[in-house]
Amino acid sequence: MKRLLIVYHTQSGNTGKLAEAVLHGANGIEEPGIEIVLKRAGDATLDDLLVADGLILGTPENFGYMAGMMKDFLDRVFYPAEGRVDAMPYAMFVSAGNDGTQAPLQIERILTGLRMRRVHDAVIVCGVPDAGGLARCEELGATMAAGVAFGMF
Repeated sequence: MKRLLIVYHTQSGNTGKLAEAVLHGANGIEEPGIEIVLKRAGDATLDDLLVADGLILGTPENFGYMAGMMKDFLDRVFYPAEGRVDAMPYAMFVSAGNDGTQAPLQIERILTGLRMRRVHDAVIVCGVPDAGGLARCEELGATMAAGVAFGMF
């Protein structure tokens, strides 16, 4: 069975709402051959990453950077995961107060070092998540789940 791992951090609750939308979209494909796993960044482990077939990261943008807990997750898994997650497909979503463009750049730099493959543009939702932002996150979840389930990535 294929597995899609969604790792996120939320403090205000906005990124949590986006994560739930991603999860809803991923679960909505109704494909029996995929398991969707949602974990907070502080609870996600190297083992979670190594058994995944795809990854979605969700973070608020804090001071033009990813959340500290997301950086902590990436710090904990980076060196042990080197050479073990090559070409794993990934995507991300960002809850932003301003333009949200810097957090994806920083995350991409790290995941490029792991030789992972970005397969979807970052979904950036500015301000309190509205229906449009939640819908884009649902679409991200569905797209990633279908791509992983059917081996498209």
